[in-house]
Amino acid sequence: MGEFETTAKESFVKIFLRDFGRFAWFQALSSLFGISVFLILAFTRVVHLPGIPRYDFIFALCLTVQWLMVRSKLETWDEVKVISLFHVIGLVLEIYKTHQGSWSYPEDAYLKIAGVPLYSGFMYAAVASYITQAWRRFDLKMEPLPPGWLAISLATGIYVNFFTSHYLPDIRWGLAAIVMVLYTRTRCSFTVGEHRLWLPLSIAFVLIGLFIWVAENIATFLGAWQYPDQHQAWSMVHQSKISSWFLLVIISYIVVAWLKQVKSEMKPESEKTATA
Repeated sequence: MGEFETTAKESFVKIFLRDFGRFAWFQALSSLFGISVFLILAFTRVVHLPGIPRYDFIFALCLTVQWLMVRSKLETWDEVKVISLFHVIGLVLEIYKTHQGSWSYPEDAYLKIAGVPLYSGFMYAAVASYITQAWRRFDLKMEPLPPGWLAISLATGIYVNFFTSHYLPDIRWGLAAIVMVLYTRTRCSFTVGEHRLWLPLSIAFVLIGLFIWVAENIATFLGAWQYPDQHQAWSMVHQSKISSWFLLVIISYIVVAWLKQVKSEMKPESEKTATA
């Protein structure tokens, strides 16, 4: 009996370590573009090209990484389309927020729009890249889901609040409460090895938002942008930003889910039947 229990425990440990390793590997692959952005930020802190501003150098390197990921089939063209959309969404938000003094890009660059370097859109694209890649690699499924019109309305409300909060009351906590109500029963299931696991979708939103906040601290330390209290010396980004990233993750998820649904509905009936 003792030998059987020992063998069973060893088998469990092996399976756990194997699946955990696979989970970590897929997470790393899904985060590849974001990790590349960090490496580029660190690289351009110490390596400077004469006549090329750092922000423009960052943009060129990010674009190169994007091309290499597509060329090596680590990223699909459909994912690139989604990422490009988030690049635009993020750039519009960046232009508005920098003009409100929320943060700034103090270095010079040729590739700037209204004072915002084009590479800044890649920060948002990195979030979208992670979501789209994780969705594919882990075979993510969410159910039950709220009606599509409610989800789109929520995403729109969150995005609009990022703009109106400078003139009207900031309703982020009210929006966060709505998220919890709408998705309180929604489970996010995913595959690791031969196992199908799940966690509450709202918890997944919080965890990703927290992870992005940690990433933001690294990015500002590497000089990606500056908050007003970081002009003299770097300091940790305020914890209140976690709620902002939490809400941004929700926008990202809803938009990606909606685009996937639209693509599915555009497929010919023969393909839908074959897939089913």
